[in-house]
Formats: sequence, structure tokens, C-alpha cells
Amino acid sequence: MKADVIKLDGGKAGSIELDEALFGLEPRADILHRVVRWQRNNAQAGTHKVKTRSETSYSTKKIYRQKGTGGARHGDRNAPIFRGGGVYKGPTPRSHGHDLPKKFRKLGLKHALSAKAKAGELVVIDAAEADGKTSVLAKQVKNLGWKRALIIDGAAVNEGFAKAARNIEGLDILPGIGANVYDILKRDTLVLTKAGVEALEARLK
Repeated sequence: MKADVIKLDGGKAGSIELDEALFGLEPRADILHRVVRWQRNNAQAGTHKVKTRSETSYSTKKIYRQKGTGGARHGDRNAPIFRGGGVYKGPTPRSHGHDLPKKFRKLGLKHALSAKAKAGELVVIDAAEADGKTSVLAKQVKNLGWKRALIIDGAAVNEGFAKAARNIEGLDILPGIGANVYDILKRDTLVLTKAGVEALEARLK
């Protein structure tokens, strides 16, 4: 499939042939959901923790005698039934991550790219280069109508462009190797450089 290539100033820069195997698939929500869930679960800290009855700071003395009080039998105040006592079967530090085959992760990325292409939210630019001036790049981005955009470049991000984009709200930039399903779907516009297209095609074939 063919796509127009533009410059950052909005001018035309020819066209590019996009691989149908990457950008022409029929997007499947179930595949995208599984990959996003895998990503977010791996990113979850899992540091949640509550105190058990052996960790709360009450005395371990038996609170009253076993028989004759008319009340229920109790040991100490650390029991979960009491206010300030330990929590029964509460969360403990653990990993929320789970495995997902590499082939499936690649497939998810292909479907994410295809989803953007099908929705008309894919833009190809000639190159992501700037002299480090945020004001100039911000004006170009505003003129292009990008409000929440992700730019994916080639093997490395241009240093001047990264510096200029750093303080622009809603604009993020990643190298080709950092492209992932969650970040692509989270933004309204996916912007690929020519080098970024080549990097993705080399990575996903």
C-alpha cells in the first residue's frame, strides 16, 4: 500500500510503499487487548503489602480469660476481627507479569500499526530533525494538527529533535526498537519517519 510522505513544514516529499503484512491487516481487538494487558501487567510494581497478625503492634497477651465472660473466645488483639488487628489473606509483594510468546507480541505490533493505518491516523514524514528550538517545532506540530502524537524514528532519535520535542505537551518520540502496542494505541496520531518504517519492517519480518 502507498502512503504520502510529508515534511515537518507540511510540504510534500513524495510517497512510500508500506508493507501490507504490517500495515494492511484487519485489526483484531482480542490480540491488541492481550498484548496491552501483558505490557501493563509487566509494568505493575506489585509492591502492595498489608500487615498480618504477626506484624501488628499490639501485645500478644490473652485479652481476657477463656471461660466465664459470656464473650467469644479470643487470644490477643492482633486477630483480624479487631480494629487495628492484622489483615487476613491481604496482598503481598509479587510480580503481576505473565508470559506471552514473541510471535504473538510481534503480531500485536503489526495489528496496532494496521489499526492506525485503517483509522487514517498514520502519518509518514521524511525525517525527524530539528535544531533544538522548541518554539519552532511546536509551531510546526500545531500547523500539522497533531495534538497527541507518537513519533517513531529509526535506529536512533535525532538529538536536536529530541531536545526540541522534550517540552511539547502531547508529543512523544521513540526509536524504532522502542515501538510498542500500548504507546501506539494511546496516541491519536502515529507518525513514522522513513527510517522508522524501515526499522519496523526489519524488526517485524
